[in-house]
Amino acid sequence: MKVIRISAFIVLIDQITKIFVKGISIPFLGLDLPGMQYGSSINVIGDLFKITFVENPGMAFGINVGGYAKLLLSLFSLVASIGIIIYIYKVRNEKLLYRVSLALILGGAVGNLIDRFFYGVIYGYAPLLYGRVVDFLHFNALGFTIFGKTYESFPIFNVADSAVTIGVAILLIFHKSFEKKEDTQIDKDLINTDKMEAQLEYGNSNREDNKLSNN
Repeated sequence: MKVIRISAFIVLIDQITKIFVKGISIPFLGLDLPGMQYGSSINVIGDLFKITFVENPGMAFGINVGGYAKLLLSLFSLVASIGIIIYIYKVRNEKLLYRVSLALILGGAVGNLIDRFFYGVIYGYAPLLYGRVVDFLHFNALGFTIFGKTYESFPIFNVADSAVTIGVAILLIFHKSFEKKEDTQIDKDLINTDKMEAQLEYGNSNREDNKLSNN
């Protein structure tokens, strides 16, 4: 379960970057970060890569959901995160890379889950579970169309989204090597079973031979 530390690190970095972008004010702690104006951008690599502050009220690629659908999305994210934690424990003896990929997905899921659960209350614009996800990583290239919506640049995302994407990519790229380990273990179990059956048959044959010889 040590890979959970990776998840915790992703959540920490994700939330710190989001707070710096969105800003926050906690008077009794003397904390006052102004953040960025909504929709404003800071060029990092010319016009190619920017920090652009936007908020996503729904799902990936800006697909908007509201009302009970948004509530269900938040609850589903919570259940999925708990499920991943349980699964990571179950596969704690599997390959490290496999567990790392799951930890990345978990960290990303929890990072965005915090936004949906608490940001509406913290920033005073929505009740619990109805918060908006803060996005800011903006690559102004790779225009494409998906779900009937055309994007002139890659959708703005965040650290949590990046972690989920990398985790899923690892699973897709190396899934055969993960399966091979499982298949190899199954083969070993079958071989061991065959050996046990052979030993039992050999033992039974010896007992039968001894009986015949005694008779």
